[in-house]
Amino acid sequence: MEFDGLADGWEVWSVESTKAVLTFRPDIFDSHEFPPACLPTIYVTKGRRGRRPGRDVPNPGDPWYVTLYLEPDVSDDERRYDSREDAERGAVELATQFAGGDVDYRELYQVPRPRYFEKLDELVVDEQT
Repeated sequence: MEFDGLADGWEVWSVESTKAVLTFRPDIFDSHEFPPACLPTIYVTKGRRGRRPGRDVPNPGDPWYVTLYLEPDVSDDERRYDSREDAERGAVELATQFAGGDVDYRELYQVPRPRYFEKLDELVVDEQT
């Protein structure tokens, strides 16, 4: 998988044939100041992430999904794509939106993390200010 034009701050963490993981500023969210689970992450997967145990291989007809996670239990709505190429472009677009301040990450949390939000605010461009 290729992620041409990936927004500043985002890195390709790993790539496999049916999955890719992109991370935002792993130099900042490195487990020293913030728990490792707070690393903003975009998953690109063939089939839904979190499939039942024992089903390691997605079906050939499964769609691709792009999902932003702020923590394992805190995520944005998954976005569905018919092809790997479309999912890659969707992941780049989502990363650009996040880096540009166009993703309201506060809305994704039931229990706010003020210090974490302050750090994210410093790192993303907030178009609303």
